[in-house]
Amino acid sequence: MILDEKLQALQCHFTWNFEIRDKVDAAHILQTLALRIAHTHYQNQPTFLAMQAYLYHLQGQYEDALQSLREAEEILQRDHPDNFPRQATKCFQMALREDEANGEFLGGLAIAAFASWTHSHDSATWNAAREKLGTIIGEQQQNYEAKVYLAQILKRADRQQAEALLEDVVQNSLDPEVLRNAAKFFQQEFPQKAIAILQRAILLNSTYHLLQYDLGVCYKKQLKEAKSGRGEILAAAIEAFKKAVHKDPTSVFAKLALAEMYGENTPHYQEEIYLNVMSEMPSLSKRCQQAVYLHWGDFLFYKQKSLWEAAKTYKAGFAIPDKYLERQQLKTRLEEVAGEFQQSSQTAEAGAIYDFIQENESPRHYKSIGRGSQLKEELSSRCERDGCSEASWRSA
Repeated sequence: MILDEKLQALQCHFTWNFEIRDKVDAAHILQTLALRIAHTHYQNQPTFLAMQAYLYHLQGQYEDALQSLREAEEILQRDHPDNFPRQATKCFQMALREDEANGEFLGGLAIAAFASWTHSHDSATWNAAREKLGTIIGEQQQNYEAKVYLAQILKRADRQQAEALLEDVVQNSLDPEVLRNAAKFFQQEFPQKAIAILQRAILLNSTYHLLQYDLGVCYKKQLKEAKSGRGEILAAAIEAFKKAVHKDPTSVFAKLALAEMYGENTPHYQEEIYLNVMSEMPSLSKRCQQAVYLHWGDFLFYKQKSLWEAAKTYKAGFAIPDKYLERQQLKTRLEEVAGEFQQSSQTAEAGAIYDFIQENESPRHYKSIGRGSQLKEELSSRCERDGCSEASWRSA
């Protein structure tokens, strides 16, 4: 049976109309999956192994993909000997049916409820996630992943219980990814505590680049608030991001973060990294492309004071239709550039930018008649007042 047929026979929902090539970095997910498979024994490991096989397939690592499938089959035969030869319809129905006696399914359901809350943040999903995570923790005391998620749910409602859960996680978990998520809880308010957690995780797995990346993020946070010792903190941030890039040379966000830190004292290093990443643009995912355009545009805008080049760069990023956080930031930057043009009486250029934003936004996301059109009316009135021709501001 060829690999595609094996993946379909495994009946994992992600193999159906699942396209990630422009969405995520497969190599990055393979790293996190390896940690999940190694440390998360209470979850449905065959699902993780099947996804690992699919990602290996995307990377062209066909032998590794087949090996992951073999391991998934062995676990299924061992843990579910009575229902291993599963049909697609029956498996799909089983996946949808809430079976409270099935610990694996209950754990997955709890994590799915948490994921729903992270997207909606409404009271109904909050209550559902809190209840299901609490239930699974009561049955699986060593489910440290669920404890981290419950702590995040309770961060504002019951800070004391949230920190008690995380203390248990930090003291007892040996999973670097779980510890990384625990560190994120403290990253903004108490970066030093997050640093200590990450350093412990690094001792457990020194090859996982995201631990070094998050460590750099913590030092960056400290740098913004530091009134003394900035040189030492900056050096620590640069070292952490350098290690992240060294351990995963394909990590675009680590490269961008390193460039930003270099920009504090050595902007020519910052520019060199940006130019190198720009040369890799055709092979990057859409989100990574947006991030590169955002950072390179910021360098041009804030460091080199080049409004025209910055506008061109921000436009290139905003024209990518996928709606990530970076796209909203690109829109904000374009509006800032338009404001600069307006202040210097380059009203035609400002109007062209607002028109560009309107043209590249989905109608359901554009909530007014369009700032570009509104601005044109303002500019028309201004031109009538100042005696300039309509052609001068329509030409852009």
